[in-house]
Amino acid sequence: MTVLKAILMGLIQGVAEFLPISSSGHLVLFKQLFHVNTDTGILFDVMLHLGTLLAVFVVFRKEIGKLCIEFIKILADIGKNAKIFVQSRFGKKDWGFSEAPKYHKVIANAYRKFALLILVSTIPTAILGYLAKDLVKLASENLLVPGIGLILTAILLLIADMVKDQGKTPKQVSYTNGFVIGICQGIATLPGLSRSGTTIAAALISGFDRKFAVKYSFLMSIPAILGASVLELPKLKGANIPLTEIAYYGIGMAVAAVTGYICIKTMLVVVKKKKFLGFSIYCFLVGVAAVVGFMVQQM
Repeated sequence: MTVLKAILMGLIQGVAEFLPISSSGHLVLFKQLFHVNTDTGILFDVMLHLGTLLAVFVVFRKEIGKLCIEFIKILADIGKNAKIFVQSRFGKKDWGFSEAPKYHKVIANAYRKFALLILVSTIPTAILGYLAKDLVKLASENLLVPGIGLILTAILLLIADMVKDQGKTPKQVSYTNGFVIGICQGIATLPGLSRSGTTIAAALISGFDRKFAVKYSFLMSIPAILGASVLELPKLKGANIPLTEIAYYGIGMAVAAVTGYICIKTMLVVVKKKKFLGFSIYCFLVGVAAVVGFMVQQM
């Protein structure tokens, strides 16, 4: 690992994680086409993802704070309702002169609905991500799958530009919508399929407000990135990593965080102004080049 390599990998992660061009696809292409060894160790991969996660926390810090508070309140109200249920079923039936206590409304506002939607989306993502991990690893060993994935991403981005904004906010979004978008995020673990592009396109097709679609896509990535990082950390047990390497990893993480912050802000503008066409053309050209490269390799 060198400083230059750490910076380069941080840039790739930060840019491709949030712009709809597929970070996994670009990393595979980087390795296959330029014969560069990008196997920088599990710890570096985890730190890069944590860097982009930090960018999400900085940009959406207010929303994340509100979601966490409301989720805690949801759990508290569920507990209170459970207590009322037990008392009404098994406690004293005679409440005296006062009325029987009323159940608390669990989904009392938009942020509570938002929090539950993210939870619903996380379930299929986690299941698909776990079941397809070997397939994803296999698909990363050649140019064909990333190339096809990038072409599909290009098509999805074109559709996203053409979809009419139905203006759905959390109150109008169904849990089925959230579950389907979670499935899309799980499928987007395949190299070449952009996670942000796939989930934003799925959200827009589901009728989401354009700004909310971006916010939803990036916030639903938090549990997915954290979950993947937690699963990878046990593999680091017993690893002997020099202090200089740790410093380089920190640099890569910082670059990914700063670049990711800029790209999130960029995506908020891109989606609002329906400017996916440039990304679509780029993904299509790179995808076709990857497929042609694969065919040449097979000759």
